[in-house]
Amino acid sequence: MRDAAAEEPPDPRLDSVPVPEFKAAYLIHGDDHGRVTERRARLRALADAQSGPGGVEVLEADAATPAAVAQALNAMTFAVGRRFIVVDGVERWKEADVESALAAALADPPADTTVAFFAREDGRQQAPKALHSAVRAAGGDIAAEQVLKGRDLPRWAAGEAQRLGLQMDGAAVQALIAQVGERQQRLLRELEKLAIEHGSGAQIGVEEVEDSAAASAERQVWGLVDAMVAGDRVGCTARYLELRAQGEDPAGLIPRMAGRLRDVLGIAERLAAGASPGEVKSSLRMSPYAADRRIREARASDPGTLRRGVEAMAALEVATRGGSALEVDTEALLTITAIAR
Repeated sequence: MRDAAAEEPPDPRLDSVPVPEFKAAYLIHGDDHGRVTERRARLRALADAQSGPGGVEVLEADAATPAAVAQALNAMTFAVGRRFIVVDGVERWKEADVESALAAALADPPADTTVAFFAREDGRQQAPKALHSAVRAAGGDIAAEQVLKGRDLPRWAAGEAQRLGLQMDGAAVQALIAQVGERQQRLLRELEKLAIEHGSGAQIGVEEVEDSAAASAERQVWGLVDAMVAGDRVGCTARYLELRAQGEDPAGLIPRMAGRLRDVLGIAERLAAGASPGEVKSSLRMSPYAADRRIREARASDPGTLRRGVEAMAALEVATRGGSALEVDTEALLTITAIAR
């Protein structure tokens, strides 16, 4: 979620656009750490392209203090063109330090200089209010990058689709979230890809989403579980190795696999006990599109087979926490193929 008044520096990937007008100061903050990091990388790339590495100064870790920024702003420079100062970790700053050491320097910033502050916030650490005030006093922009709650994602995604010139109905939006996951930057990348593939004004439905949206790790986990339940030993082995090649850690991957298998078992047991698909669907905490898929998978599965699979996955979790002399991946592949067999 972005501050409506914030102006994001232009995208450096477009070579045909004029040299952008930079403001004296920017503050990018929020609890969407991925988006904050993305904004920092984009600004750094644009700064390097415009001024070269010699025109960019980065202050981070212990070197990033209000006093150090003030000193950098007041320092003489022989850099040609615009100078950029990138400051990381300002969520750790104290109000008093900003007021005493930095506010005056930002009140009268040097010409041809841009200072950009980045804060990856959480409940305890926030960019100081004094820094917000100082950036505004410098004529700068502030952007808030906040993680949306799950219930707000469909409306946000639909709005981003409209901004990109796409027409998406509710089912298509739900399908996109089910396939890609709830990370806003990942959703935005997929929407941008859909806009490039289909063009402005295109009507995007579930079919277009399924054809175009990249498979997220979460969706790949579901595919792995599907292959296990279906007895596809080659398929589940290949999917596990793909996830590992993408950098997925077994410590997080195996519990997610076990959790997905338990989800399908729970649905299968409720259906076997006489619950209707509609009753089950209304109780599931997931998008309607995802719920329909999970119910179809459960109806095609045998509860006894699923139960044995859950027990095997529980044993695998124990084995991979030091309960086996085998390598983690070896244990995982043996269990996965045993369930499929």
